[in-house]
Amino acid sequence: MSKRTRIFIGILLIYAAGIAFLLYRVVSDLDPRYRESAEESLVETSQLMASLIEQDVQGGVIDTARLDPLFRTAYARRFSAQIFSVTKTRVELRAYVTDSAGLVLYDSLGQWKGADFSQWRDVRLALRGEYGARTTPDTQDEPLSSVMYVGAPIHWNGQVVGVVTLGKPVQSFGRFVSAAREKTLYVGLLSALGVLLLAVIVSVWLVRPFGIIADYVAYVRAQRSFSPARLGRRAWVAIGAAYDEMRDALAGRNYVADYVQTLTHELKSPLSAIRGAAELLQEPDMQAAQRQRFLDNITRETLRIQELVDRMMELTALESRRVLDRIEQLPLRPLLEEVASAAQDAGAGKQLHVVLDAPDDAAVEGDAFLLRRALGNLLDNAIAFAPSGTEVRISLELTARLAHIRVRDQGPGIPDYAQGKVFEKFYSLARPDTQKKSTGLGLAFAQEIASLHHGRVELANAPDGGALATLSLPRLPSS
Repeated sequence: MSKRTRIFIGILLIYAAGIAFLLYRVVSDLDPRYRESAEESLVETSQLMASLIEQDVQGGVIDTARLDPLFRTAYARRFSAQIFSVTKTRVELRAYVTDSAGLVLYDSLGQWKGADFSQWRDVRLALRGEYGARTTPDTQDEPLSSVMYVGAPIHWNGQVVGVVTLGKPVQSFGRFVSAAREKTLYVGLLSALGVLLLAVIVSVWLVRPFGIIADYVAYVRAQRSFSPARLGRRAWVAIGAAYDEMRDALAGRNYVADYVQTLTHELKSPLSAIRGAAELLQEPDMQAAQRQRFLDNITRETLRIQELVDRMMELTALESRRVLDRIEQLPLRPLLEEVASAAQDAGAGKQLHVVLDAPDDAAVEGDAFLLRRALGNLLDNAIAFAPSGTEVRISLELTARLAHIRVRDQGPGIPDYAQGKVFEKFYSLARPDTQKKSTGLGLAFAQEIASLHHGRVELANAPDGGALATLSLPRLPSS
């Protein structure tokens, strides 16, 4: 195996190990979080049961007569609750009640009545008025049979006269943990594939200088006569090429690290929202309207992740290009009319009026598709921040060498703290009407397109209010 191949494989292995470690940490954190959520629900339910039982306490004696028909009826119920990919068909909650000595007065499963539970942590601490909980397997040495128990004290005249403990088999929410792991791995691997494309490019750039040196050695060996001048010129070219390739590779490695870190941070928020909604959907008595709202939240956050990944893949492909593949002469007036018409349709819901002010004799060289995308992103940004019923203006100002395309809205403008961040990847401000944020990649995308066209894009506050985006491109001289 050649040195070039070993370096290439080594970099890919390091990248794969980093992604694997990241996914491992995220996935391994799911189970504890679900357990915490389940325990929190058991705490509230146990306190509710304790309040119910306290109503039947007479003279310090606990009466559990109403509990047996309650749980017998609940266990006999059959239903079908489709929670994502898991179908729940029966009640698995269990309960037992002990007196002040820790002796079991009632057990919903009918197995432990009369047993001494005073040494179990949930009973022992609850009898002292403290929080008591434990997780114990039904069958020793079988972790899958574990049950999570939470106890709550039963009070009478200011004294603790007993404990009610509710239990939930770990396996009952373990299915949701498995489903969440699968979804997290799917999203994580999909995101990793996008970064992997960039990592492969960086890896190729990193090992290419070695190939350049090897090519030079082969060139020297192939020479029939010794010519210092010719060999020196060839060596200088090889060294310059190696330096350029190594510089680009090192910059690319830092870029990949920053990209992975930022992308991971951006994915945490929608993943947390999905996980939270999934936990709340486990509630058996949730109303249909609430359940639909949480399902809508999960759908919305999933689409947000998909949009983030898609835009990131597009931006990565754009950044890997050094030059435009296709260059043509583009009259600006028809191009601006096209994007203005699309913007008018997009702003119809807010009753926005898109105004175009551009001369007919301006032209640039470039890729029409990419320029439409860049202008579309600037207009989308203006429409998102423009108040309803206002005007978004597109104007074209010409100088001797540049064409300045300006997009102006009448919105709140850019806050001072965001002035230097608007072109950072994944940075986005909340929209005034919805308080939601975009992927934060639109302006970065426009900036890359401007760079490919040897131009620039700027975003600042207009002197008399609103935001002003300017795309400056080299113009063709008038004929």
